[in-house]
Amino acid sequence: MSENLADLEREITELGDRIAALRSTHATYPDDAAGTAEAALAELGFAEQLLRDCGERLVSEAEASAPRRPANDDERVVLRSVFNELSVPVVLLDHEGYIRRINNIGAERLGSTGGYLTGKPFSIFVDLRRRAAMRSWLAAVLRGGEPASFDSRLARRGWAEDVHLTLSRLNVATEANPLVLVVMSPSLSSSDDEGPAPLESEVEDQVVVLAARRLDVLTRMTRLLLSSAGPGGAGEPLALDDAAALLADSYADWVLVDVCDLPTDATRARRAVVAGPRGEGRRKLVEALDPLDSEIPRDVLTSGQSMLCQLIEDEGMLGLDPDGVPVLSALGAGSLLSVPLRGSRGVRGALTLIRRSNRGSFRLADLGLIEEIGEHIGLALPPRPTA
Repeated sequence: MSENLADLEREITELGDRIAALRSTHATYPDDAAGTAEAALAELGFAEQLLRDCGERLVSEAEASAPRRPANDDERVVLRSVFNELSVPVVLLDHEGYIRRINNIGAERLGSTGGYLTGKPFSIFVDLRRRAAMRSWLAAVLRGGEPASFDSRLARRGWAEDVHLTLSRLNVATEANPLVLVVMSPSLSSSDDEGPAPLESEVEDQVVVLAARRLDVLTRMTRLLLSSAGPGGAGEPLALDDAAALLADSYADWVLVDVCDLPTDATRARRAVVAGPRGEGRRKLVEALDPLDSEIPRDVLTSGQSMLCQLIEDEGMLGLDPDGVPVLSALGAGSLLSVPLRGSRGVRGALTLIRRSNRGSFRLADLGLIEEIGEHIGLALPPRPTA
């Protein structure tokens, strides 16, 4: 009985989260109303069925699971081989949306290897603005059993690609929960909203070129901070504004600088600088956010530890706008890193960089570079009073 109630509460909570995500997506991208509405109708169908089952699930005991039939090892090997060599991209998900298995061409489509992708939530490879709809379709297929077919967009390793996804539920005798088979095919209708063109070409993905770019950024930043630290320098505001602008121009799409009014006191942090694309209307939204009201940079400020999100799983980690829309979704974010600004007396602030989904993800080498730059900026900040 208690398990039934727990399952019911979990399904209701998940339904509420998906509905809230759809509402936020619709508010942010009203032009995508048709796709969002289809997903919303699927959620309504799920809610109707959930209500029909409430009475039965609250009063019935859990039925003993049916005995599982052992699968023939030889047949299993053949099926795995056939699955891997299919000429269309195919992904097998568990009932929570995590990748259980992916074939070779599917792994290529997501820009990685099957070993790396296995165990990752499939949703993180979907563009943020399409992610809520995809989750709702997945829940509808698992619940109702009927296949779903819809347009979506993948975003991975510096590109965004429109695709058509077909989801089908699989009931396997050896599995306690149903699985979902996802087939990725070319989109039936191309989208005009491609976003800004990627700034990294295939040539620039070479190790030597990337290393040269990182060295150039570090050199320019060092010169900037040295010039602002001298007697003729303009002080902290100029250093922070110019440093953020340099990074936004050459290394990221959005740069946020948060500083602590008192050394090592993260409870007095404030957003000092926001740098982003020119003419971008969301700048004021990001500037108005309290850095302590979001997971990032709050955790960086309080712990003094850097954070790297090569693939963003939680759209709300940078906070929500007044309408409840995740800021990262509104910015079209695909990758994020945040490092402490460490001065001689401890953490003085946090430096957060964001790249859109059609640019290459931040890597560990990028994190090391920005950590060094963050230390330079922290040391260049003028001392604050201790009380």
